[in-house]
Amino acid sequence: MTASVPAAAPVVPAPVVPAAVVPAASPPGLLRRHRDFRMLWIGETANKYGSAVTGLALPLIAVGTLHASTLQVGLLGAAGWLPWLLIGLPAGVWVDRLRCRPIMLAATTASLLLYATVPLAALAGTLTLWHLLAVALLAGGAGVFFQTAYTAYLPQLLAPADQSEGNAKLHGSASAAGIAGLGSGGLIAQLAGPVNGLLANTATFLLSLWCTARIGHREPARTGRPRRALRREVGEGLQLLASDVWFRTFALFGAASNLVLTGYQSLLVVFLIREVGVGEGTVGLLVALASTGGIVGAAVARRIAARLGSSRAMLVLELALPALTVLIPLTGRGAGLAWYLVGGFGASCGVVAGNVIKATFQQRYCPPELLGRLSASGAVLNFGSIPLGALLAGLLGTELGVRPAMWLMTAGVPLAALVLWCSPLRRVRDLPTERRAPVREKGSRRCRSTRRDTAGGAVLGARGRGGTGQDGTGRVGRRGWQAVSVRVVSRPGGRCG
Repeated sequence: MTASVPAAAPVVPAPVVPAAVVPAASPPGLLRRHRDFRMLWIGETANKYGSAVTGLALPLIAVGTLHASTLQVGLLGAAGWLPWLLIGLPAGVWVDRLRCRPIMLAATTASLLLYATVPLAALAGTLTLWHLLAVALLAGGAGVFFQTAYTAYLPQLLAPADQSEGNAKLHGSASAAGIAGLGSGGLIAQLAGPVNGLLANTATFLLSLWCTARIGHREPARTGRPRRALRREVGEGLQLLASDVWFRTFALFGAASNLVLTGYQSLLVVFLIREVGVGEGTVGLLVALASTGGIVGAAVARRIAARLGSSRAMLVLELALPALTVLIPLTGRGAGLAWYLVGGFGASCGVVAGNVIKATFQQRYCPPELLGRLSASGAVLNFGSIPLGALLAGLLGTELGVRPAMWLMTAGVPLAALVLWCSPLRRVRDLPTERRAPVREKGSRRCRSTRRDTAGGAVLGARGRGGTGQDGTGRVGRRGWQAVSVRVVSRPGGRCG
């Protein structure tokens, strides 16, 4: 008799989990996996910190060491912005013609050498106000080239999918560096003196120079585009800024916003000390606390844009949050200081978060061969309104008083944002990601412009001057530098750029 073989246990197949259900491992952060971006991020953070310290040290040297008048201190501040009006447009052309990284290295080296002459002249007993003005003017010129090249270089370093994260990290670290620079700049000046503090601060420029030099990415030689007359290439950047409804919208908004932001910021210290009655140490603490809004804005910008859409997020961030600045003139002693903290925090948060979205948009939307000229053209318009805002606020403060002038300047912040509200931004959900040059039709003076829609769908055609988008409203651009940047966040509240 044959022995019976026990039956094998039935094999139960493992449940099949659909691929869509299995959570994909999130890729490591950009700073961990991208060495070149890490070098750029460290160098730019050091650069922003050094700029914040220097921006405080130069006026302290002028007042404490050279006994400069109020007008002379104002001229010293204006000297740093004047190069944008003088050389901003041709700088954009040169950046588009040459490699960006060598320009950044040369500009950082020039700033390092220029600022080092100040403590050396003080040691020799030859430091004068004219020396400070010359350093501020020439270092501002180096900053024009650095910022323009930096804006055009980042899209070459990062893939389009990484640009949003990269911009968020750069803007967040710039806000943090600005806060640290404002806080430590006064301490350094108090412990070592403003002149010696400026000498110690050259270490930040050395770090920035070293990190930029360590970037491994090498740009190809720009030999494919024939060089034309400088005036013609400058005109191409201006024409792009003026003809594209989106670029034009953000440029006008940046100029109007910078006018009023600079206005109230130029009165802020006088307002807090003379009108509110707080001490100088308290002013620094209040400004640092309000400026933390920039760090928060950089952290949440991408999430808000993903949830609301980049266009709608821009309206919320640039209209709703900065509108809180109207609370600042209500500031009083004690618990009344909360009005300034809420208003300043909202402005910083909205400025930086909006810059993150706009920087990513411009890098994707603008033709790479025009990015330097477009950035410089927008920056000339944006930064040109900064000295006008300071002058206007000074005149209003003299004629009407500091608190009424603060009311007028802060009320202008939400009014400036109406430029965005009246633009195509409120009629679309997302900003476009691709721009096509307009094509002239046979037998017609009008142009037909085509581009892929923001969702990656079919190519759409539209008629009209400069082309229109899928809803017949046109395209979206961004405000100036940041940006670069866009707004400059080394001072409380930030600026549009």
